[in-house]
Order: sequence, then C-alpha cells, then structure tokens
Amino acid sequence: MGLRTPLYESHLAAGARMVDFGGWDMPLHYGSQIEEHHQVRREAGIFDVSHMGVVDVAGADATAWLQHLLANDVARLGTPGKALYSAMLNPEGGILDDLIAYRLDNGGYRLVVNAGTRSRDLAWMREHLGSHAVTLTERTDLAMIAVQGPQARNYCAGVVSDSRATLIETLQPFHGGHDGRWFISATGYTGEDGVEIMLPAAEAPQLWQALRDAGCKPCGLGARDTLRLEAGLNLYGADIDEAASPLAANMAWTIAWEPAGRDFIGRAALEAQRQAAEQPKQVGLILNERAVLRAGQKVLVDGLPDGVITSGSFSPTLGCSIALARVPRATGALARVDIRGRSLDVRVIRPGFVRNGKSLVE
Repeated sequence: MGLRTPLYESHLAAGARMVDFGGWDMPLHYGSQIEEHHQVRREAGIFDVSHMGVVDVAGADATAWLQHLLANDVARLGTPGKALYSAMLNPEGGILDDLIAYRLDNGGYRLVVNAGTRSRDLAWMREHLGSHAVTLTERTDLAMIAVQGPQARNYCAGVVSDSRATLIETLQPFHGGHDGRWFISATGYTGEDGVEIMLPAAEAPQLWQALRDAGCKPCGLGARDTLRLEAGLNLYGADIDEAASPLAANMAWTIAWEPAGRDFIGRAALEAQRQAAEQPKQVGLILNERAVLRAGQKVLVDGLPDGVITSGSFSPTLGCSIALARVPRATGALARVDIRGRSLDVRVIRPGFVRNGKSLVE
C-alpha cells in the first residue's frame, strides 16, 4: 500500500483506476483517459495533486538563501503573490528538481516540488542551509487541487466564497494569493488556463465534491501526462534529471545570469557549458505515420550522433504521435526515428504542440 492523499476515498468513489506513482496511490483515469484529456482542452477538469511537496521558507535570510539554492532569482519576485519557475541544481549543473517558487505576504516563500523528489529535495535544502537564518516547514497539512481548462475559473468561482471567487477571477498568470487558509494560484501543468488551490487537507474532499456536483469532471495521471506533453512541459525523471543540464532541456530561460555575482549552486558548471556550446538541445517531434513515439527510441540524423526521445505519446488533440527529444544542436527540421527496426520520418519543431486549446504546429 502506498501513500494516500486526502482525496483517496473520493477517487475510489468516482471509480478511479489507482496506480503507484512515486510511492503514492494515485488515479490513472476514471474510465477514459482520452475523454479526460478532451474535457480539459474543451471545458475543465479537476486533478488531485496533493502528492506534490509544499515547503514554506521563512527567516531573515530566506531571499539570500534561495538566491544561492536556485538557478532562477527570487529577487525577481518583487511583490507578494508573484511566482517563478526554476531548477534546483547540483554542483555539476544537473537538475535535482524543477519547482515553482511563490513570494508570500509575510516576506517568505512557498516552494512546490515534485512528488517523487520531495524527500530528497528537503534533505538537500537542509544540507545547504549553512549559517543562514532560514526556517523550512514542509506543509503536510495541506492538500492541493488543480482545476484546469478554459472554464476552470468559472467552475471554481461558482462553488467558493465571494472573496475567493474574486481572487480566482482576477489572478494574473503565475500569480497567487491567500484567502484565509487557502492559497490560490494561476498556475498549472496542462497548457490551459486554470488555478491550483492549496487548502487544509480536511477541507479538500468538500471542495472536490462541490466541483464535481457543478459538473467539473475528475481527471487522472494519464490525461495529465498527455496534456503536459502537448504543452511541451518537462516531466522530472523522464525529460529532466540529475544528468541533464537546463541548457539541454529547454530551460535556459529559467537561469538568471544577472547579477553576475550571484553564486547559485551549479553556476560555474553552467557557465562552462554555455561557453563550450556543446550541449544537446530539446526539440519536439511530430510523426504522421501509424506508429507511436515512445521514450528511449533513437532519433537519427545523417552525419550526427543519435538523439533520444525522452517522452512520447499519441496526441489526442492533434491526432498524431508527438514527442520531446534530446538531439545534437545541429539537428535541422527533419529527422528519423527508429521504431522496432523501421526508420520513420519525423518533423522537428520547437518544444510545444498545443496551448490554450490551439495547435502550435504549422
């Protein structure tokens, strides 16, 4: 038996197929992964993401410590509620985790980290506290519900208090705010508009049921994966890990090189990589034949070393197979993929296939 979120019984009652995910018993789907995917693209769906780790950072040195810990710079979060995406690196520049950092009203920060790395992340953070006046609090008292899709805010606003509805309706992307014991943010992992709500664990089943009663459909890990793949978003443990540099994972934009004197963990290694300009690049692949792109398949380009698919699947929105892949920097607009001994042509594009329900593929 794995770890269970506060919504475990709600999933069983909804007929979910449960699977192990990073040590947690989580819903894979509630009957049809494809229908759940389309539900989010066309209207809205709800996801239990309570397995994610939430860590509050407080203390006089919170900003300085996070400026050392993260590749992105929390000093960019000039006002409470703003959020940024960042990698947390090892000294060699490998990605220990990717996370979101929020600036809180009290001058502290909230970090949301991946489920499979949460224990290791917290240990790493504590190991690198040094003499900083910083307090770390893992918020195991909270649950987290994501509501995603073009109608997500409307569904949420219809089942919460007036003040929370106003917050939900007015939040800008990558911003969040407290309303009582709830923290609501305009973030997500699907390429659609929506919100993520962190709230006391005991209150989560009631909100979940209210959203279901309003017509918002529950969605599982299967749809979450195809949605994030269509959006070109990395999955830790597949597209990124300790062996991957953010320069090779379409994450260069998350590195704050200025100010030059900010000595974040992994900076020296990344600067050497940037100067050498030898890192591979992450691309999107599109296959129009009747086959499915899968992680681990080789990407072939004449005269260049082989690349590799890191994530691949059938795209319900586009009706074809898509993938994220790591390939040599000189790779052009065409390549081939080896699928069970067959060499099939694929188009090479910038990562990202669907955003806000619209195809990004020309």
